[in-house]
Amino acid sequence: MQPTESELADAVHRAARAALLDLFREHPDHRFYYCTLVTSGKGYGPALSAWSAEALAAESERQGCAPLDLKWSYADSPFCCYGEAHLEPVRPLFDARGDLFDLPDDAADAEFELRPRAMETAVARLDAEGVFGTGADRHRVVATVEVPSEDGNDERTLRLNPPEAPTDWAVETGADVVRPAPTDAPSLF
Repeated sequence: MQPTESELADAVHRAARAALLDLFREHPDHRFYYCTLVTSGKGYGPALSAWSAEALAAESERQGCAPLDLKWSYADSPFCCYGEAHLEPVRPLFDARGDLFDLPDDAADAEFELRPRAMETAVARLDAEGVFGTGADRHRVVATVEVPSEDGNDERTLRLNPPEAPTDWAVETGADVVRPAPTDAPSLF
């Protein structure tokens, strides 16, 4: 049976929560500033990546490059694909929804939007639980869902974070910093 969007969000939430808590517990001396769930343009189940100030300093020195060259790159992080033991069981749920390339165009587009949306719901729940910190500590973390080389990444990042959090991210990545209006805002017209 095909899992619903809500079931995907629930599974991603549980798995990502366990992976993130392991990450923070195993690296208590790290100041994490970026946590992301990443999926491909094929809509596979997510992988976790993160950066901390300490990991960035060490990795940029090791690679002999400027920290800004790596700072927002999920793929260059030493924490890329962290917590696979937790996230691996989620992937069959995404697979059970079918291969995007086997679907008619309209259905594939709708399915492609559903998968990152379920991941975004999961990250929003984690944020509401305080997994990324609270108060001023939360403002130091950019939490997001990414689909490399696809539209929508900036918008998801802005929706998922308090205005104070993505300031450096927006400047350093050249992201569009216009915040989308909340979807539950009352219409003025």
